[in-house]
Amino acid sequence: MKPLEIFLSILLSIGAIQGTIYGFILWKNKNVNTIANKFLAVILWFFAYRLLVEVLKLFGIGYYDTWYHILLEYNWIYGALIFFFVKAYVTPKFKLNLKQDWIHFLPVIIEFIWSNFIKSQNFFWDGTRESLSWLGYWGYVVWMQYPTQYVVCTALIVFYISKSEKLLLQPQAESYEIITENTKWISRVLKIMKLYSILVILVVLIDFIFFDYAFNRIYHYPIFIGMAIITYWLGIEGFNKRTTSVIKIKTVLDPKEKLQLEEIALKIKTLMLEEKSFKNPDITLSSLSEQIGVKSYLTTKCINTIFGKKFNDFINEYRIDELKTLLEDPKNKNYTLLSLAFDAGFNSKASFNRAVKKLTGESPSALKSR
Repeated sequence: MKPLEIFLSILLSIGAIQGTIYGFILWKNKNVNTIANKFLAVILWFFAYRLLVEVLKLFGIGYYDTWYHILLEYNWIYGALIFFFVKAYVTPKFKLNLKQDWIHFLPVIIEFIWSNFIKSQNFFWDGTRESLSWLGYWGYVVWMQYPTQYVVCTALIVFYISKSEKLLLQPQAESYEIITENTKWISRVLKIMKLYSILVILVVLIDFIFFDYAFNRIYHYPIFIGMAIITYWLGIEGFNKRTTSVIKIKTVLDPKEKLQLEEIALKIKTLMLEEKSFKNPDITLSSLSEQIGVKSYLTTKCINTIFGKKFNDFINEYRIDELKTLLEDPKNKNYTLLSLAFDAGFNSKASFNRAVKKLTGESPSALKSR
């Protein structure tokens, strides 16, 4: 092997190994994204398999030996797998319905049958066109002499990525919402894969139209180097985000219950704005419930559903807003930040620092300087 081929085989092997390892980790991982992680694992395994086939070809395995009829390409399945990965990720309790969804896997079934048919022509070919049937001859030409495999593969990927992007932008459902912040990594991966696929199809078509489909290894392997990089990146991203939920289930209320909670919310808001109950450093869920004359579980449900917050965050947001007001008052310029924080209702430096960092994403000092 030439030094360049050795380097390529190492690079593609790394991508294949990483894809296989991350695939097994994601497949075995059980959490809120179990189904989505399994689809991602299958994507990584198919990518790893494709890279492995190229590595074997570098070693002269899979061209015209026994492995030629075993090492088949499954390029037309990538798009459907990407789509179902995203769909499972953003759909609560997603299940694959084979009666309805089988159509998405029809391209890879056609690819499998056609690839085997074309490879079987080697048993009949004696070097002359006449030794093959009309379908066998033209099937071979279309499959091997035209960029059919690459064009269909990349077109399917672009098509299904476009469908996947629409899933991420779908309007919020009544029973759940998608946490956009947690889907940004998927959007990045989809965008890169889409651009990569468009680049591949352009290179292949330019080669076919202007250079009689010479398609030599000079830019054949860079395509698979890109695939190896995407496999590695997708594996890392999927592994790091394997337990990150992107779905927030909404509590659906009947009209009577909703009206009751809205009345409680009005009472709570009045206490916060007019009496500034949040300034009491010892305020609790129970004491707040006593002030408005309702049971604690109703107060909790009201804050969680009507305001969409947890009790501590709800109270601390009012305290931070009060602190900002105090900082803007020139009369308080000689007071320390911590003393004003205590005046706003915080009862310790640690709880103050945590609240500011969590709710504003900034440090307390940045809050003061602003």
